[in-house]
Amino acid sequence: MQAKINPFCKALWQDCLLNTNSIMITNALRQLSVASVVPFDLVHDHVLVLDLTENNHDLAQLDLSDTTVFSTYIFEQIQAAKAVCAIGGYLENRYIYRRSQHFQQGTEPRSIHLGIDIWAVAGTPVFAPLPSKVHSFANNNTFGDYGATIILSHAIEGISFYTLYGHLSLSSLEGLYEGMSISQGTAFAQLGDIPENGHWPPHLHFQLMTDMLGKKGDFPGVCAPSEKDFYQKICLDANLLLRASALM
Repeated sequence: MQAKINPFCKALWQDCLLNTNSIMITNALRQLSVASVVPFDLVHDHVLVLDLTENNHDLAQLDLSDTTVFSTYIFEQIQAAKAVCAIGGYLENRYIYRRSQHFQQGTEPRSIHLGIDIWAVAGTPVFAPLPSKVHSFANNNTFGDYGATIILSHAIEGISFYTLYGHLSLSSLEGLYEGMSISQGTAFAQLGDIPENGHWPPHLHFQLMTDMLGKKGDFPGVCAPSEKDFYQKICLDANLLLRASALM
């Protein structure tokens, strides 16, 4: 007779496993030498930290559904700050997702950002921070979604984890195949322009995950506030790899 597993015990075990993997990956990444994901020195260059929450009162004055207007605002801020790029967003409760129905589906709108955004001009190259293999890729072609997306897999001490790159150029997907090896520091993609990047001002959505939850070519980059605790265990602070001094 097969014993039944108590659902509470199963959930508790899964939660402990997520926490253990997150701690092990976090500690291991802190010891690694990583390549820069973008062609900027995020430690020493002047980088603008953008606030895209409702505390930024500029946003309420903009028609954020007009991507050109939104993009003009972002790049005027970067230029005014004399910064090489803008950055920010991990676990930020963002106002800007009200621009798209993509985040308003269901009973609770999604607004908690699970990655880090690097806002820079279209065509900016993207580099592999670590030895990588292509896990999956897709064109998530909905207004407000990722557009062209690449997910890489990595391993440390036998533990797998993943990095996601969203809002890329469609040409970044050409020639890719699952399992393809990419060396650390190799340029493998470029930032996409409007509208191929999901209808966003040009930027990279960079996300670090411990588990793909069975998904391919896509993974939630924004969650509902009630889901924050769950996703925070899976989506670690991507600054573990970026090491941007402005976010420390």
